[in-house]
Amino acid sequence: EYKPLPYLLATTNLILHDIEIPNIKFGDALDQPLSNFTEKHRVNVILANPPFGGIVANNNETNFPQTYRTKESADLFLILMIHLLKQDGRAGIVLPDGSLTGDGVKQRIRQKLLEDCNLHTIIRLPNSVFQPYASVATNLLFFDKGKPTKDIWYYEHRMPEGYKAYNKTRPIQVKEFEPITKWWNKRKESDIAWKVNIKTIIERGYDLDIKNPTKPEEEKEYNSAELMDMLSKSFEKSNSLLTQIKEAL
Repeated sequence: EYKPLPYLLATTNLILHDIEIPNIKFGDALDQPLSNFTEKHRVNVILANPPFGGIVANNNETNFPQTYRTKESADLFLILMIHLLKQDGRAGIVLPDGSLTGDGVKQRIRQKLLEDCNLHTIIRLPNSVFQPYASVATNLLFFDKGKPTKDIWYYEHRMPEGYKAYNKTRPIQVKEFEPITKWWNKRKESDIAWKVNIKTIIERGYDLDIKNPTKPEEEKEYNSAELMDMLSKSFEKSNSLLTQIKEAL
């Protein structure tokens, strides 16, 4: 954990739950070369909600192979997690829509994910899941390492009836995932679940941002906070692209 307060809270929580030696390290997982993580560091399971929308500091992107270098923290964490998984290892991670689309480095990272792992499921979450802290649309990605992707199942998580958005007083509830649990082992296409073959993904330039084909396009109205957040992300992306261009010159 990179930030002192979350590190302290997490460590304290584990101690209170009788884990006397919490195996939580204080530091930045991106601050050393990817090659430093060897077989002894590999794991069977990764569950993560990596930071996204941020720009990595201290030129940490240079710790990764040139073909995957980017300032976007979420994309670098995805490469790190693929690297850290053992053969047949499993992962479930949270990623923003921005990691599912885009060309250049982003496209190469998604291609590596699909070639090295079986990305079997993407759960599409509503924009407001992380409000009031962030309004960006997010997804749950589940993949196994060792075999390439053949098909991807998409599942659209919808808010409970009567909800327009989640917020601090009405957050998402664990029980809302019960329909997904029931669907998981008996998968069928429906108005909220659809399957996409890898050939379609490749034809789309490895773009994974595939909307529900049964749902008509709706015009979304954004509030001022969401507009400011989108504008900020746009500026960050522009700055990141300019930095990459300067480094390439």
